[in-house]
Amino acid sequence: MNDTAQAPANDERVKEISSFRKALIRPELGGIIGTIAVFTVFLLVAHDSGMFNSQGVMNWSIVSAQFAVIAVGACLLMIAGEFDLSVGSMIGFASMIIAIFVVSLEWPVWLAILVTFAVCITIGAINGYVVVKTGLPSFIVTLAFLFILRGFSIYLPQAIERKTTIGGIKAFAEDDWLAPVFGGKVLKGFFQWMGDVGIIGTFQNGSRAGQPLVDGIPMLIVWAVALIIFGHVLLTKTKFGNWIFAAGGDAQAARYVGVPVNRVKVLMFMFTAFCATVFATCQVMEFGSADAGRGLLKEFEAIIAVVIGGALLTGGYGSVLGAALGALIFGVVQQGLFFAGVENSLFRVFLGVILLFAVILNTYIRRIITGER
Repeated sequence: MNDTAQAPANDERVKEISSFRKALIRPELGGIIGTIAVFTVFLLVAHDSGMFNSQGVMNWSIVSAQFAVIAVGACLLMIAGEFDLSVGSMIGFASMIIAIFVVSLEWPVWLAILVTFAVCITIGAINGYVVVKTGLPSFIVTLAFLFILRGFSIYLPQAIERKTTIGGIKAFAEDDWLAPVFGGKVLKGFFQWMGDVGIIGTFQNGSRAGQPLVDGIPMLIVWAVALIIFGHVLLTKTKFGNWIFAAGGDAQAARYVGVPVNRVKVLMFMFTAFCATVFATCQVMEFGSADAGRGLLKEFEAIIAVVIGGALLTGGYGSVLGAALGALIFGVVQQGLFFAGVENSLFRVFLGVILLFAVILNTYIRRIITGER
């Protein structure tokens, strides 16, 4: 065998990366550290407040799931190199058109839900199409749609119902086949068994005596877990996932090697709209109402969760699991402040502080990856 055909064992052209730096460039690192820190703090300060009993766990799990559903879509879109600031307004818009279809127009709930998904995904496609065809920053395009959708969310119910809140949806959803997919609960029998054997608490008095305090897992949590798994597999196990990274890392270079960059970006805008509509539909089915102000600021909370999870604002790098951990941190902190007796408005302070630290950490990681100083 010709020895010259083999690469040298220590080729100077290959830059060695220490184990410490390899650990640092894992997207999930910040989310893992943050999760451990948050749980440690609240285990110390709120361990006897009910935060970690069955009801407390369910409370912060539901809040975390809300963040996670929209964070998955935002994560994939940011890795593809784009932003969508219309997510929050899309939630309010989707909620309102479901309510109008069901209550005002008396459509079947299943039809209202399916048409709403079609409308919102189409709007997501329009967002993406305008971005890729005009070359305008997605920040500007989706900011415009933020105002357009929020305006329609306020105008439509006022024009049709003379109010900005529409209720009474639960009565229409009682016998609908699709409503439980978004507003039902799973594993009810398992939770009843846990209540019967004393693993979780049960009601002691009244008509619900003997029933578990937590009677199942809401479909919002099921949707969050399903979207996290789907997003992670798509991103890490498929060719399309490689295209997402390539589109956000260097779009022009990706085009040279045959990656359909424009199609990838448009599909990610559509998926972000899908996630926002899932969130909206779950809330409408849970509360039985829609409000014009629903979803306010959710777009920023989704982006912050993604940044905490390790995604770079420049695109081409990130992790769905990291975004899920960012959403978990949000849910635990928001509910933990309540259980610890801390003023809930400080949650916004926490968001600002943790965003700043996450951006600084991610900037340092980017410099490690690119070799900048």
